Amino acid sequence: MGSEKTAAQPKTRRSYSEAFKAQVMAECEAPGASVARVAMSHGINDNVVHRWRQLARECRAVAVPAPRSEFVPVALSATDAGPGGHDIRVEVRRGATAVTVSWPCSAAAECAAWLRDWLK
Repeated sequence: MGSEKTAAQPKTRRSYSEAFKAQVMAECEAPGASVARVAMSHGINDNVVHRWRQLARECRAVAVPAPRSEFVPVALSATDAGPGGHDIRVEVRRGATAVTVSWPCSAAAECAAWLRDWLK
């Protein structure tokens, strides 16, 4: 009578959220960090973390460059920039919400300063 073998449990793959993966990979980027040590601290195999990092590098290699956050010069015609002309209009959309700001052309420098501060 000894021990009775039980049917082997099927192996299941663990899934991790994108936020968790990002946290683990960020910890691996810290100065002096060891991928194996970070993986072990989260109870996962370091090969899994190495694969996440490889996939992230591959995605960055083909990803569309992020938009640059700097001012772009815009040419205005004489009718657009004339005194008493149109206002500067800035419209920002986030989801279903839109905010529109109108600024007189005569105060374009102040508008640019305000916009720079606002976008920081």
